[in-house]
Amino acid sequence: MGLIERIFTGVFGDGRNVVAETAHVFRENAEGAAVRQAGIKRQSMQQFASEFAVPRSGFFDRLMDGLNRLPRPLLAFGTIGLFVVAMVDPVWFATRMQGIALVPDPLWWLMGAIVSFYFGARHQAHSQDFQQSIAQTMARVPTVIENTRSLQAMQYDTPQVAQSSPSADLTLGAVTPASNPALVEWQHHQS
Repeated sequence: MGLIERIFTGVFGDGRNVVAETAHVFRENAEGAAVRQAGIKRQSMQQFASEFAVPRSGFFDRLMDGLNRLPRPLLAFGTIGLFVVAMVDPVWFATRMQGIALVPDPLWWLMGAIVSFYFGARHQAHSQDFQQSIAQTMARVPTVIENTRSLQAMQYDTPQVAQSSPSADLTLGAVTPASNPALVEWQHHQS
């Protein structure tokens, strides 16, 4: 009994718990972590509240607050609007998308960086060859011009866009008599 008692006294005696102390080296104390997290949240909420403690009643402050709230809804409604326009007038939409195809990649990266910084994301730097991108864009110009011309030719207000053959053939087909069995039978009954 004496040996076991000495072992337990060595491990748990003197108000110590060697097992718990050793476990805390490898695993965080959940209760202590919760207390620290609560303190961090309390401090951040106090800092947030102190930011709005100063009354903002001036025209400039209200204007800036309103402008800061505009980009997200404008981007969301603008994107939905693009879908609506694509369904309402596909030729107009496709023509504008051909123009967007000419935007060089570095400009897309710049726009992506601005939007990602605005919404709080971190910009990842891209090292791309600017001259190669410009050359690729310029190589696409003839195709875009041809696509735009083709799309404009399909516009609803282009003359004869809905006709499947020349108008002279349509006129001839309308005035050339053809056999009509119902008319022949009606004429036969009338005589």
